[in-house]
Amino acid sequence: MRTFWNFNGGIKHIDAWEPNCWVQVTCPVDDDREYLEKELGMPDYFMDDVSDADERARYDMDEGWLMIILRIPHLKTVTSRSPYTTIPLGILIKGDKIVTICNQETRMMLDFINHQMRRAEGFTDAADLVFRLFLSASVWYLKYLKQVNGLIEKAKRDLDKQIDNKDLVNLSRLQDSLTYFGTSIRGNESLLSKIKFRLPVDELDAELIEDVNIEMNQARETTNIYISILDSTMDTYANIINNNMNKVMRLLTSLNMIIMFPTLITSMFGMNLINGMEAWWGGFPLAIILCIVSTGLSLLWFKRKNWL
Repeated sequence: MRTFWNFNGGIKHIDAWEPNCWVQVTCPVDDDREYLEKELGMPDYFMDDVSDADERARYDMDEGWLMIILRIPHLKTVTSRSPYTTIPLGILIKGDKIVTICNQETRMMLDFINHQMRRAEGFTDAADLVFRLFLSASVWYLKYLKQVNGLIEKAKRDLDKQIDNKDLVNLSRLQDSLTYFGTSIRGNESLLSKIKFRLPVDELDAELIEDVNIEMNQARETTNIYISILDSTMDTYANIINNNMNKVMRLLTSLNMIIMFPTLITSMFGMNLINGMEAWWGGFPLAIILCIVSTGLSLLWFKRKNWL
């Protein structure tokens, strides 16, 4: 699906392409690809690069086109294996042609459009659009990081009540998401430091770049903090599980040892051997008393040693 936006003095939807408009392509199909390649003259391999979910943040130039791949945050579903991930957003610029391509519909891009409409100022040029997309991506990283923190706290509260595999698996998935965030944010920072020399930057753009640097630095530091918290949390609960297992094994071993003494006594008296107590009426009661006494003494001993 492609949408055309006029961004002079505000962002407005238009029906067809015109010079210095923004072409937004979301979830592209064959018709969109054909339009970009034949009507706008975009190199065909650019679409393949943007379609690669693992494509790193970078820029490239070919046939007068500047292609920028920005890694943006994306929420799939909270129940998916890695609920929070990052996907590539392609930004392509050539003269009066500005195109963005994203293979998934994201909350970030919807919010970006709505925010620019409320802002009612539009973009001064392609560089302004690029740096504002960088800023929006940084802001959304921080938004999703707050959600991740909330999920971590919820899982920790549940684990404090009862250690459940489901909560541990959820923490592991969030750990994967934070790893994706950290890697993508560092890639975006490196890309920004390079791309600002490839675009015409005026004084307003310089201030915007400073804002982007601040937001990305905050997102990176926050991600690192949450990664450290998750690592510490997972190690703590792993130690708790090991400690609980040790307690269970110690209890089972102690019970086996306690049962061993009456088993030994009854085995001795139950053997088909002459022991002088076969015809005595007190033989059976004596065996029972010895079993009870040995069990009681064993219990007292293990209690004293805090093994029970």
